[in-house]
This record gives sequence, C-alpha cells and structure tokens, in this order.
Amino acid sequence: MKGKKPNHPITIGGITVLPGERRTIELTAGKLYTHSELTMPVQVICGRLDGPVLFVCAAIHGDELNGVEIIRRLLKIRSLNRMRGTLIAVPIVNLHGFIHGSRYLPDRRDLNRSFPGSEEGTLAARMAALFMKEVVSQSTHGIDLHTGAINRTNLPQIRANLADSETRRLAEAFSAPLMLNASLRKGSLRSAAVKHGIPILLYEAGEALRFDEISIRAGVRGIVNVLRELGNLPKTRSSTPAKKSSRAVVSHKSLWVRAEQSGIFRSVVIDGARVIANETLLGVISDPFGESDCEIYSPYNGIVIGQMKMPLVNEGEALFHIARFARSDIVADKVDSFHEEIQQQGRLLYPSDDIPAL
Repeated sequence: MKGKKPNHPITIGGITVLPGERRTIELTAGKLYTHSELTMPVQVICGRLDGPVLFVCAAIHGDELNGVEIIRRLLKIRSLNRMRGTLIAVPIVNLHGFIHGSRYLPDRRDLNRSFPGSEEGTLAARMAALFMKEVVSQSTHGIDLHTGAINRTNLPQIRANLADSETRRLAEAFSAPLMLNASLRKGSLRSAAVKHGIPILLYEAGEALRFDEISIRAGVRGIVNVLRELGNLPKTRSSTPAKKSSRAVVSHKSLWVRAEQSGIFRSVVIDGARVIANETLLGVISDPFGESDCEIYSPYNGIVIGQMKMPLVNEGEALFHIARFARSDIVADKVDSFHEEIQQQGRLLYPSDDIPAL
C-alpha cells in the first residue's frame, strides 16, 4: 500500500540510524595544529515510513547565522517525530568559521568554492568531500541556508535552477517572496549537488553576524512547506498549493548598482522597495565636509533585494542589488504582503503543528 513501506536505515560517519530513531552524530573533518579535532555536527531524524531524504545545512560560511537559528527552531517541531523519510540537519558546516565569526576556514579558503572537494586536498577540500560523501550522496533533495555578506543585507529569496521542474516545484512550495533563476557557481555546494542529480534550493536572507526575525521565520516556514510538498510531513488546509497569481515571482536577471565615488554613504530605500529606472533615488554619497553630494539613481526597473549597510564606501563598491522585473509594481505588492503575513503569524508559525517560538 502506498506510503506504508518501511523506511531504510541510514549510516553517517559509521553510525547507523534506524527507522524511528533520532541521533546526533559528530563527523570528524580533520585536526587543527593544536591537535584538537575539527568536527561537523549532524542530526538525523529517520522516520518509520519510507520517503525522501532531505538535507538542510547552514553556516557553510561561518559568519552566516540566520540558518543556524532556522535549523534550531526546525528541530524543535514535535511533528518531525512522526515524519516519513529522513531529515539530515547540519546547522554548522564550517565549525571553525562559526567559532571565530569568519566566513572562511583557517587556510582562508571559501568552503562554498571548494566542492565537490577531495579527500587528499586542502582542509576546505577535505571538508567539502566529507560533506558530499556523508550527507549529499545519501540525500534526494537539499536546502542550503545563507545570508548576505558582512555589512550586506538580502531580502528573503530562493536561488535555484528553475529550469528543472522538480527544483521549481520545491522553490514554489518554499514560498519566499522572490525566486531568482540563478546560474551555478563553480565550486559551490549547489553546483556539486546538481551534478549529482540532487534538486537543491539556496535560501538567502538577512546579513552576516546578525539574526533577522523575519528571515528566520520565513526560513522555518519554507522548510516545513518543502517537507510537506515532498510528503515527509502531511499537508494541512493552510498548506495547500498557492494560486498561481499568489506564488513567488521569478527574476531571470539581477544587477548591482555601484558607487560612482568614495565617501560617506546614506541609503534612502529599504529592501523590497520598488525602483523605477532613472527616477528612484537610492542613496547619496557625500564627502566628509558635506560640500559635494553624489545622488545614486536606479538604472533599472525592479526591486531592491540587497544593499550595503556600511556607511563608508569606495568608488566602484557594490551598493544596491536590483532584481529586474517587467511589472515591479506587482512584485512590490507581493513583498509587502509577505512581510505582513510573516509578522501576523506572531510567535508561532503553525500553532496547530507546535512550531516553536523563540
């Protein structure tokens, strides 16, 4: 009978998790010169009944914290104890970077440019290879959680290969306000997973070294939506597929507006704001004496999906990330509705499902 097939055990790091079990496993990623081990904590929830295997990971860049909190809240949902299939949660992939508040590993390499990695390569390459072997290769789907870099924000958004029907299905289920049909970057986890035939979503929201409550709530809700879409969790009335008119809007192109001069930068727009080409003032750059002001206007129609937060900028520095749309007015309304919906949900996202508060 469909849906009644027993689940399979899963072995990670030499430890087997049986159907109905939940275990935390410490993967050893190597040793530092202090002789201390560099580990990667993984929690596995193996459902009693068969279903997809979804991995959710965060802090590939150690200073990107929103995803860590998203996974913490996700793992407190009691209904996961009755889920089908398997959830592999890796809240801190880059433990060294996380401890030091750094994007990078001790060798100054970017882990998200080191996939699929090598067991005989650098520390970054070895960690990437370990993650691919123990997590990605055993999964059917994946979600990678990120934020903007230090001093840069990101409006909650999904980046994915939307030409793939399965990936697009999950991206629409996630229900972020925007979806970007993003090209693959060489060495990224997303690129390596796609080459292995694994549909994967990249969720970008907030900024490094900061918690953003809207981004966190939207992330938890999005992952639960994906689990329901995959059949790992049962669907509810509130989780029925959205009407086509209310789904996230797709942008196929985004560009950065850069500083025309160095100086003191002041932004006058917020993330999610609608901008009109050559009409919308984005910000102003001034010299320290206030004797010269350089006004920055948007060269495109679209939506602000990210921006610089540091008030001191150099000429040529990226200031505003604009996603282009033919009907930016419709997109702006959707972004506003998204924020209102997340805020109105209050401390519990899905009260009937016991999704936890802070």
